[in-house]
Amino acid sequence: MRIALVAHDKKKDDLIQFVTAYKLILEDHDLFATGTTGMRIIEEVGLSVFRYKSGPLGGDQQIGSAIANNEMDMVIFFRDPLTSQPHEPDVSALIRLCDVYQIPLATNMGTAEILLKGLEEGFLDWRLLEERRSR
Repeated sequence: MRIALVAHDKKKDDLIQFVTAYKLILEDHDLFATGTTGMRIIEEVGLSVFRYKSGPLGGDQQIGSAIANNEMDMVIFFRDPLTSQPHEPDVSALIRLCDVYQIPLATNMGTAEILLKGLEEGFLDWRLLEERRSR
């Protein structure tokens, strides 16, 4: 699967902890991330990650474009709901695109764990993903 990993500044440590805990699952998939988040995953966890621009510089929009072009299968976005973000419209657009294209989206660690456990156990229906890709 093609999985996007994104985290606001105050949530980056949480995402690194999460990716470290689920490294054995994630290493079998194609990972994508916004700039700083991707660099931290590469340096601190040792996973291969394709890096887009940083979120405020258009990285969220690049991931949104990948979603709209059927090039992303899951998004894990650890948002900081208590801090105003200068690029909040981009964040909202990314979340909306996940809903429009029925892309599984986790915005917190609890939901992300459920998605990765489902991925690990094979509960996600690969046939539906392949069908969606072929549209």
